[in-house]
Amino acid sequence: MNDTLHTLGVSRRRFSTIVGAAFSWLAVGDACRAGESSQGTDGRLKATPRGRVTTSGERERALGLDRRRDGILKLPATAADGPLPLFIFLHGAGGSGQGVLRRLGTAADEAGVAVLAPDSRDSTWDGIRGEFGADVAFLDRALERTFEQVSVDATRIAVGGFSDGATYALSLGLINGDLFRRIVAFSPGFVVDGQPHGKPRIFISHGTSDPILPIDQCSRRIVPGLRRLGYDVTYKEFNGRHEVPPAIAAEGMRWIAAAAD
Repeated sequence: MNDTLHTLGVSRRRFSTIVGAAFSWLAVGDACRAGESSQGTDGRLKATPRGRVTTSGERERALGLDRRRDGILKLPATAADGPLPLFIFLHGAGGSGQGVLRRLGTAADEAGVAVLAPDSRDSTWDGIRGEFGADVAFLDRALERTFEQVSVDATRIAVGGFSDGATYALSLGLINGDLFRRIVAFSPGFVVDGQPHGKPRIFISHGTSDPILPIDQCSRRIVPGLRRLGYDVTYKEFNGRHEVPPAIAAEGMRWIAAAAD
């Protein structure tokens, strides 16, 4: 068997299992969404960081890629002279890039991390609703725009998210582990089918009293499965619900900003 990640079905209150070296994840909680996405892809991103780019533009700006559902690029208040670490932060179901930025508070600023927060094309991310498609294409465009305007440290590009965004980031991050050296998943639900590339390091947090994505059915199954496949996982449980506590956000941003190993 190979290391392809498999989604076997969607159901509230069902949990993940591991079969040999392959993952078989079942959706749980509010992350389970039925639906189909057009223009299906394998989830691979094509955008790559550019050399000899000077960081320019306003500290916080809209991407300017779509009138209805766009996204935000936010630079740290005190940007370093050299290339910046970049965090692609994905919102939960029904959310937006602008909204999810509030969950970080001042943590990204304090860690010196640039944040790209795109909007999903629909109410949640395509892979959760059926298959990878339009959201992958838009994320490629958002990354290209960012790489044109910001000097990015290619060794410190991380993808992450909260809730549905964490599920999507974890899934897309494993598929694109050669681009994303690190993945940050705040309260993920499951892993979507895809062929992994690279070996990104992973940071996962989850509240022990989460009523939306119960920890026993989610992270307490995801983390051992990832470790069994050889991934380096930093795992933080906290006394709380479906949230990103300030201390967890700060630790995650420092973890992204740390010098690459």
